[in-house]
Amino acid sequence: MSLTPDQPSKSGAMTPGSIATELSKLELPAPTGLKLNLPESKSPLSAGPKSANSNSVFSPISQVSEDGSGTGDLSGPEPEALTEARRKVRSESISEQLSTTLSEMRLPQPERIFGPNETPNPNDKGDQNQKQQGVSAEDWDKVKLDDEVPEAVKEPKRMTHSRHTSRADTAIPKQPTIKETPEPSASTSAPTSSSKAVAKEQKVTPFDVEGEVGADGKELGIDYDKLTKRFGASLISQELLDRFERLTGQKPHPLLRRGTFYSHRDFNTILDRYEKGQPFYLYTGRGPSSDSMHMGHLIPFMFTAYLQRVFNVPLVIQVTDDEKYLLERDIKKQAELMKKIKAKKPLDLLRHYKKMGQDNIKDIIACGFIPEKTFIFSDLANVGGTFYENVVLMAKTITQSQSRNVFGFTDSDNIGMFHFAAVQATPSFCNSFPQIFGDRIDIPALIPCAIDQDPYFLLTRDAADKLHYKKPALLHSKFLPALQGAGTKMSASKENTAIFMTDDAKKIAKKIKSHAFSGGGATQEEHKANGGNPDVDIAYQYLSFFEESDEKMEQLAKDYRAGTLSTSEMKAACIEKIQEVVAEFQKNRAEVTDEKLAYFQDSTRKIDPRPKAKEGEEAPAPAPSA
Repeated sequence: MSLTPDQPSKSGAMTPGSIATELSKLELPAPTGLKLNLPESKSPLSAGPKSANSNSVFSPISQVSEDGSGTGDLSGPEPEALTEARRKVRSESISEQLSTTLSEMRLPQPERIFGPNETPNPNDKGDQNQKQQGVSAEDWDKVKLDDEVPEAVKEPKRMTHSRHTSRADTAIPKQPTIKETPEPSASTSAPTSSSKAVAKEQKVTPFDVEGEVGADGKELGIDYDKLTKRFGASLISQELLDRFERLTGQKPHPLLRRGTFYSHRDFNTILDRYEKGQPFYLYTGRGPSSDSMHMGHLIPFMFTAYLQRVFNVPLVIQVTDDEKYLLERDIKKQAELMKKIKAKKPLDLLRHYKKMGQDNIKDIIACGFIPEKTFIFSDLANVGGTFYENVVLMAKTITQSQSRNVFGFTDSDNIGMFHFAAVQATPSFCNSFPQIFGDRIDIPALIPCAIDQDPYFLLTRDAADKLHYKKPALLHSKFLPALQGAGTKMSASKENTAIFMTDDAKKIAKKIKSHAFSGGGATQEEHKANGGNPDVDIAYQYLSFFEESDEKMEQLAKDYRAGTLSTSEMKAACIEKIQEVVAEFQKNRAEVTDEKLAYFQDSTRKIDPRPKAKEGEEAPAPAPSA
């Protein structure tokens, strides 16, 4: 039964209606001495004799005498338009009165320093100091006008006290979301004014990767140890690698043992399950940003294919063609792309990303995955059914505040960007793929990915507890550096920073010879005398990703440091290996037919989730659904 406005609630609490009734019964004295000085309205509504009960048609106050006193009785509710108009008139009147008062005040004028070629006005009756002659030329040169341009002009910032200001400025936290232990540094002294203007902390998010810049303006690249501490991950230890080799009987991949994949979350738990014969699966993904992948994209897929062969487990690969449409913040860049592809409407652009994703899937297949145990899917083509159920469940666990803090989103970002975290998280839950796992919810995923994708899975792991799902485990890789130097990142939009998988042998050689950063000496004589540094040499770094022999890599580093191996010889060794890798990839890519493309994306195809049987044992039967 609904309550009338004057009825108390069941708990005995008074309703607003009953409170108003009780107040109306009180005999309260009328307010006096308000001394209201409201401006007379110049609105056409006020034409005619002035009311004795009101100073303005916009005022709800009645019975106001000429001296500003009165009973203060209210004439009752008024239309909202009149209320807003009254507020505007009052605000304008007060502003005019304040301006007039300030103009009549004799405020002291700021002191001015005159230069040697300036003469103060002798008739000026202002401050006595202004009648002095200008300073000498010598003293004038000593004056440093660092503040000649106000800071507000140098670095404009929104005023945060305004009720109309955007909250975008407060979206990104001033401190990292995860507390970070300060790193010891040789330059612990107070920074100078010049260092404040130059030094910059590194920035790593799924959308932006910028290395640290030192106080002297020198680019320091990405500090991966600091990044790992900030994200709260664990470094991959030698003990963990030894256990991997002992359990699998396989030597860790060069990307593992040489530290390209360098940190993890719960990889030891995955090894526990492998040792016990319990199921798990692999999950990785690709956001199509170009028609062809470059070597930076190839690295995680090559490594994931290696893990699948070692563990013999199912693999799901998400192609986020929706993400690339939603998360492109550069409107000008998207407009240029629409012009390039002759798109007439946004739908054409969205379908372009979908087509680009299909081309990338062919690249992915060429990396050598086990067809019977691999499912590759496009978000635009497959999000629905059970998968979408998990998207909804995941979406409700993420708040706007978390999205702002983790990803740096602002009020100007579209809601699809906020929501996409739920879409990328969903493949981490096994029941998103009923054709593989049925309705089981107890099988975890192992996700090899670049470290900049970790924020997505921080949210995912937090949500897993709330949803009673298994947390995904992760292996984090460093970025494959651009040709221009260590600490940078290859970019699909910058041709000469990357080696694309469509480049021919001649172009690969030219790019490495012309653009690969060298750790050698400035001249041959200097290199022979002092040697080179393979740790920053791009040719050596690229070799380390693909060369299986540790002995060869050690010998190359030793000879390079000794100066007996020249930069051109190091580049020649790199060119040979990269050409070999790309040629093999292109051969596999040419064999990807439309039928094979459809097979990998068939969502009705059953996949056996059982782990690889150990020697002398039969594969365990599938566990009952949870």
